[in-house]
Amino acid sequence: MTDNRSRRQIVLASTSPRRQELIQMLGLPVEVMPSGADEDTPAGWKPEQVVESLALRKAEAVLERCRLAAPAAVIVGSDTVVVLDGEILGKPRNPEEAVSMLSRLQGRRHAVYTGIACVDLSTGTSLLRHRVTTVAMKPLLETQIESYVRTGEPMDKAGAYGIQGLGAVLVESIEGDYFNVVGLSISMLSDMLLELGISVLDGCLQSSSQGGRNMTR
Repeated sequence: MTDNRSRRQIVLASTSPRRQELIQMLGLPVEVMPSGADEDTPAGWKPEQVVESLALRKAEAVLERCRLAAPAAVIVGSDTVVVLDGEILGKPRNPEEAVSMLSRLQGRRHAVYTGIACVDLSTGTSLLRHRVTTVAMKPLLETQIESYVRTGEPMDKAGAYGIQGLGAVLVESIEGDYFNVVGLSISMLSDMLLELGISVLDGCLQSSSQGGRNMTR
């Protein structure tokens, strides 16, 4: 028998289309609720502090709205940063900054940190985790970097590239979780939800038994 807790509501505190697409992969009921949280952090914070703190801040920003709309929900917040030589690279503020970031990353390895916060409204439990993936960028010509920036893709992405889009052609290799680089580690999130009594696989089995669509590869 499948535990009904596997079908509990998940609230994603994010406007990111990438995170919205990824969390749908879990096959659980998901509502998107933009947080609008301030993303400023003190200078000198370590990358793991930044991504975990911002993930929790985003989740807590929608907490009161969720209490009314979905009092038994689990709120999920997430944040991603790129780190090169100990320096955090966030989203570029303009095309010139995007070119500068990519020029520094080209031909080198960097780390991508993604933090996840899960807040369980039914118990008050909060979980915080982060994961790190290493990315090796291809050596790039200045004209290639400028052409990529002109597509507009880098402008809303940490480190000024999107590995799930055209930015994939810039990447030579990765070590670790691909989805962590996209912006939401599905593996880590599923483990965190399981700690809160939500089994992703049981939820998928329940959907299948009720006539849900089977996916094959």
